[in-house]
Amino acid sequence: PKPIPDPSRTTVKLDQVSFSYPGVRDPVLTDVSLNIEPGEVVALVGPNGAGKSTIVKLLCRLYDPSAGTLTFNGVAYPDLALQDLRQQISVVFQDFVQYHLTVRDNIRIGDVDKEEGPPDPVMEAAAKAGFTGTVATLPRGYDTMLGKWFEAGEELSIGEWQKLVIARAFYRDSNFIILDEPSSSLDADSEYQLFLNFKELIAGKSALIISHRFSTVKM
Repeated sequence: PKPIPDPSRTTVKLDQVSFSYPGVRDPVLTDVSLNIEPGEVVALVGPNGAGKSTIVKLLCRLYDPSAGTLTFNGVAYPDLALQDLRQQISVVFQDFVQYHLTVRDNIRIGDVDKEEGPPDPVMEAAAKAGFTGTVATLPRGYDTMLGKWFEAGEELSIGEWQKLVIARAFYRDSNFIILDEPSSSLDADSEYQLFLNFKELIAGKSALIISHRFSTVKM
């Protein structure tokens, strides 16, 4: 595999990319081209089923395209080690995973190889995501078990979980951020606060925001 040139700056390109799911007659994507330059925020808006999330999966190399090429900093995706490529990307999915682990481990899972502080990077990520207020209400703080798989696990609201997932993305600290409709289940006020946090998360970085609402991307 080739090394990623200058990982501190991110340029992602799709060149005439097409994709078909196995057993499906019509392609989901046909001849899609897209450039995301360093520090640029691109919003992709469209109805359900338009192929927005498929583009995210291609960018993360969960799939390979049926035709066309994807490049990361000028190097074709197949020429990069898969782990090296994915280490450069942070994704907040619409259907994010709620791990039945402690608050600290839920955030740390964003980058399990990252060295611990001081200062504590978990607490820094939680503060940036606006999640510290929720942590203060939990019986054991960052050591509180979440979910009901284990005894005495605490439940969070969907809005609180989404803030935790943003903290996970802050902790990962990648230069290419993908937001795949993460606010679709929130009310208007919670969505507004969520995107204020996102604006801090993506400041100075390359980002792709997927949405089906113009009100979201106007910010």
